Parts: sequence; structure tokens; C-alpha cells
Amino acid sequence: MLALALVLVVSSCGDDDGPEPTPCAVPVISSNSSNLSVTAGESVDVTFNVTSECGLASATVEATGGTVSQAGDTSGSSITVTFTAGSTAGAGSVTMTVTDTEGQTANATAVITVTEVPSTPTVEVRGEITEDVTWTADNIYILDSRVTVVDGVTLTIAPGTVIKGNEGQGAAATALLIARGGKLMAEGTAELPIIFTSIADEIDPSDIAAGNYVGTLEPTAAGRWGGIIILGKSRISASNDNGDVTEVQIEGIPASDPNGLYGGDDDTDNSGTISYISIRHGGTNIGAGNEINGLTLGGVGSGTTISNVEVVANADDGIEFFGGTVSIDGALIWNSFDDSMDTDQDWVGTVSNYIIVTPNTGSAFELDGPEGTFTRGEHNVFNNGVVYGGPDIDHIIDWDDNTNTSITNTYFFGITAGNVETFGGDGEGESTGWETDLTEAGTFFEGVTDGVLTYDIAVGAKTVGPSAADFAWTWAGNSGALAELGL
Repeated sequence: MLALALVLVVSSCGDDDGPEPTPCAVPVISSNSSNLSVTAGESVDVTFNVTSECGLASATVEATGGTVSQAGDTSGSSITVTFTAGSTAGAGSVTMTVTDTEGQTANATAVITVTEVPSTPTVEVRGEITEDVTWTADNIYILDSRVTVVDGVTLTIAPGTVIKGNEGQGAAATALLIARGGKLMAEGTAELPIIFTSIADEIDPSDIAAGNYVGTLEPTAAGRWGGIIILGKSRISASNDNGDVTEVQIEGIPASDPNGLYGGDDDTDNSGTISYISIRHGGTNIGAGNEINGLTLGGVGSGTTISNVEVVANADDGIEFFGGTVSIDGALIWNSFDDSMDTDQDWVGTVSNYIIVTPNTGSAFELDGPEGTFTRGEHNVFNNGVVYGGPDIDHIIDWDDNTNTSITNTYFFGITAGNVETFGGDGEGESTGWETDLTEAGTFFEGVTDGVLTYDIAVGAKTVGPSAADFAWTWAGNSGALAELGL
């Protein structure tokens, strides 16, 4: 009886303590994101569902094939993170590990397919364009021959579009030719410039959209395709063995092609609008000593609007004027392998706000005047510029004896070779406001009239020339090449 009572007492005491607490279940986690796919370089959200009786203390994530944001709020029943794919296509994953307040863990993995960046479709263009057409930035246009916009037709090119010239020389040389009466409406923007380049250049419209304007070839790789040739009906001063002529065939186009004629009697002729375009790696050889300029303007009238043009690595001149009355506001010529700016046949116009960098074997300016007896008696002007000479320049400025071109408000630096030839041409122009970092003329500026040039002006102290910030949209600006010169 005593033993039984003791057992009962002990049992009663145990009942007073209550039952042992039931431990929390291990957390359960799963991903409700299945069949996930993302393009290389882009992002996608991944969601995990979590059940935890004791609540969560922490959640961590790891990724393969990309990067992932750390888990944020863990108080709810679902947790979403962002996975950013790497640059390589293949399999990616996100693994989340959760820990509850009792230290118990669980994990789950979401598998993600990383796909290649879709390539931009290409459109091959050959021969004559005979009806109005628009080229857009969702394609890359391949010039597979000389492409001609004929009389009465307009080619429109949207901002951010990339045009590539196939390689070829002689009769197979590729170029874009705007014939008399045709129009080019190539209006890029500072954020979305239009790029003309070689087919060997891998630059893509997506690069332009992302603000990367740097090509994949070296900025000295010249002669890979032709260039842009615009022809108009403005007056020119030209002659042949029989005397003065009012129209001639542009260099670079065979005489058998009548679309190559330029000149006329309409000084206000309109060949379209060009703004924020970059022309690269052109100047292919079409015959002995005959290359195509980056931008050729033959008899182009003042009704044509041209602003913000870059020419990089052209095997011939950067920009060449053959008569006409067109002007340019904003131009950058980098690594031309002949003259950077060339004038002929009584061109009457203005180039303002320009930068010339490292002419290779040519001159910064080759200034020629009328080639016939006709002259308008006016002069053309290069105003507000910067010239960086470099070691391979021929002449800083080469005036022909019969040209009345003026060069005003221009800063010259990096001058280690070349000189000014026949300062002032025929003397009718008024060249003023030059500055240089040189301390004296030496042989570089010998013959320049007193009072024209101010010496010992450091690049950071120059008072003339455009700001390099105005050319941030160019390859030269975007790559840092201008900044490296101190501009």
C-alpha cells in the first residue's frame, strides 16, 4: 500500500509539470518560378515560397551564371530576388537558404536558362534607290555596292542606325551616293548618332542605344570601304580643255555613271539634312591614286543643312568641298590619311566649331580656289576651331595662291611637324584670332602676318575653339581620346 501511494504521488507531481513542448517543423521552401529564361546581360525576378512555423531568422542567396540581389524582407510567405545574367549563354541558377528561429535550415534552387543576345538583322542594299525609303535602328544596313539615291528620291535614316560598307576596291568599291536632286535625311542625335562604318566593325545599334559609340577596329584602320558622296546643283568653278564648264563628274565615280555629275545654277539647292553622323574607316582605293573622301560635297547648295559630323580613319580627305555654298556647324576629323579639310572650285561657305586631330601625311587644311574663270568674289571661312598636329602632318595649312579662304579663331597645339604654306592665299581673306601653345613661330608659323597669332597659350587657357563636351557623341570623345589631349 505504501509503495502504491508513492507511485501515485510521483505521478501527480509529473502531471503538474505539463506535457513536453512539440518542436517546430523544419522550414519548407520551394520556387514558384519555373521555366525561367533571360537574355544574357538582362535581369529576371525569382520568387521563393516559404513555410516556417517558428518564423525566419535569415535568408541568403547564391547564384551561378550571373549575380543575384541579397534577400530582402523575410517576414512574409514569399521572398523575391533579382537575377542578372552574365554575358555568356547557358544555364544559370539561384539557390536560397532559409534559417528559422530555432536554427533549422532548408534550401531550394531555381534553374534559369540564359539565352544569347539576339543579333540585329541585316539588310543588304545594292544599286539604285528609286523610291523613298527609311532605314531604322532595328536593322544593320550593308552597302554591298555603290548605292545611289537618284534624282527625286529621299533616303531617311533614323537615329541610332548603323550602316556598314562591304570591303572592295575599284569597280567593287562600296559607297553611298546622293545624286543631284536626291536627298539624304540622316538626322541622328547626341544620344543616338548614326554610324557609317566597315563591315569588319562589330559595332551594333544596341551599343549606340547603350551610349557606347566606340568601334571595334583601331581608329587608324583606313580604306575599308568608300564613304558618303553628296552632289548638288549649286555653282562651281571648273574647266576642261575647252574652257569653263558648269558641271563635272565627281572624283570616285566612273564617268559612265551620270549620277556622278554635280554643279548647276541653283546656289540654294537642298540635298537634305545631316546631323550627328560618324563616318569611319572609309576611303577605299578605286583606281591609281584615286580614293573616296569620308564626306564629299560636290556643288551642294546652301539649302542643305549639315551639322555635327565626325570622320575617323579615312584613307583620303576627311571632308572635301567642290564648289557649292553649303556650310557645316560642328565637325571632327581624326586620323585622316590625306587632308582633313579640303576646298576646291570656289566653294563659298563656312565651317564653324571644328576639331582636327592628327592628320597622317596630309595637311590639316588644303585650300584651293577656283579652277575656271568663274568666281563669286566671296570667301569661305573656317571659324572657331582646334587643330592638334601630331608628328605626321604635312602642312598645318596649305593655301593655294588663288584661294580667298579665311581661318579665324583657331587654336593650334601638338605642333611638332609641318608649317603654314603661302599664308593667306590670294590675300583677300581675313585670317585672325589664332592661338598656340608654342612660345615662338619657329618654322611652323613662319610667314604668318604679325598680330594674327598669340603664343604661349596652354590648352587649358585657350579662348577660341569649341568645347570637347560638344563632341561627347563622337568616337573620339566617347573613347577619351580628346581628353587625353587635354581637351
